[in-house]
Amino acid sequence: MSESPQPTFAIEKIYLRDLSVEVPNAPEAFLEREAPNIQVNIRSNTRAVQDGMYEVVLIVTISAKVNDKTMFLVEAAQAGVFQIRNVPQQDMGPVLGIACPNTLFPYVRETISTVVSRAGFPPVVLAPMNFEAIYQQQLQQMQQQPPSPAPH
Repeated sequence: MSESPQPTFAIEKIYLRDLSVEVPNAPEAFLEREAPNIQVNIRSNTRAVQDGMYEVVLIVTISAKVNDKTMFLVEAAQAGVFQIRNVPQQDMGPVLGIACPNTLFPYVRETISTVVSRAGFPPVVLAPMNFEAIYQQQLQQMQQQPPSPAPH
C-alpha cells in the first residue's frame, strides 16, 4: 500500500515587489486640520512560476482625501513565492486566495504604516482582513458573471 505524498506549503521568499508614494498637494497638505477620509483597496494576483511554485502579490492602495484634495496616495505590492505541492486541485484556490494573502498581510501592513509616516502623516494601521470572506465574495462574483460568448 503506497502512501500519497504529503501536501507541502512553504514560503520560499517574501519581498516588496512595488511601492509608490505620492503627496501631490505638499506642503499645503500638512497645514490641513481636517482629518482625511481614508480609502483602502486590497486585491491579489496569482501566477504559477514553475512546477509547484506560485507567486502571490497582495496589492494595497490607500488614498487619503480631504474634500476633493488628495493628501496622500500609497500603493504597495507585497509579494511572495510559495511552494505548494501535492494539494488537491479543488483546494488550490483557497490556498492561493486565503492562506497566501494571510501570510503576506502583516508585511504589507507594516510597509504601509512606515511609508505613510515617512511621508509626514500619522501612520495608517490596516485592520485585520478576512481573506476567506474576500475569496468567497470573488467566487460568487465569478459565478454570477455570464460566460463570455465564444469568438467566431
